[in-house]
Amino acid sequence: MDHPSGNTQRLVTVAARCGYTAKGMIYITIGWLSMMAVLGMGGRNGGSSEAISELATQPFGSVLITLLAIGLFGYTAWRLMQALFDAEQKGRDWKGILTRLGYVLSGVIYAGIAINCVELLLNSGGSSGSTSSHTREVMSHPGGIVAIFLIGLGFLGVGMRQIWRGWHHSYEKNWHLDEMSRAQRLIAANVSRIGLTARGIVFMIVALFLCLAAINTDPSDARGLGGALSVLAEQPFGPWLLGLVAMGLIAYGGYCLVNARFRNVDA
Repeated sequence: MDHPSGNTQRLVTVAARCGYTAKGMIYITIGWLSMMAVLGMGGRNGGSSEAISELATQPFGSVLITLLAIGLFGYTAWRLMQALFDAEQKGRDWKGILTRLGYVLSGVIYAGIAINCVELLLNSGGSSGSTSSHTREVMSHPGGIVAIFLIGLGFLGVGMRQIWRGWHHSYEKNWHLDEMSRAQRLIAANVSRIGLTARGIVFMIVALFLCLAAINTDPSDARGLGGALSVLAEQPFGPWLLGLVAMGLIAYGGYCLVNARFRNVDA
């Protein structure tokens, strides 16, 4: 498929940069809420739905949620463009196809979050349901238990990949490094390493509970992002663990903001 150019590419650039900004704001909010919970200053352990609900309570909350929805739809469009036009040059072998399918899945997930924003604006609930309820629905279908186990393995693989990327700086090949000063490179590298590691750890916890839900055929065993953070809080030295991961998720939000500014988004 031919790559877009001119006005189409400019639209793709705007969509991608707005998308990374919106994604970054969600993770910064998730991390901030968890940090406030650790410090006993309110807050809570939650995922994207809780982050969106919190942003909606702020001054000009409706404006924030509207901008967030626009950004997330933009991120969805960028992910689909990555898959269709092979912007990352992943190729058409089995690894490339799987990677590009991952882009599509990521786009669908963030489209769901964007729809959640719209529902909240329309006062029609704004809740996408719990992880356990979604797991129960999938497991009720033939082959659903196997599907949940495979999804868990998928989260495990993504989590491990995130940690690997954080420590090997593979993300830098997608940045316009020539536009960054030496100080910016150093800060961006450290923020990205911390953020990707924290997100990888959380994804691996989510993977563990999804696999357990499949093995035990019990949907209530499944945990989403918020559930994974709560599990950390319940461990020995839980507040310290949760605090470190919360700071890591804030750092991941920073990594997204670096992508919003410096990432190559040519389709």
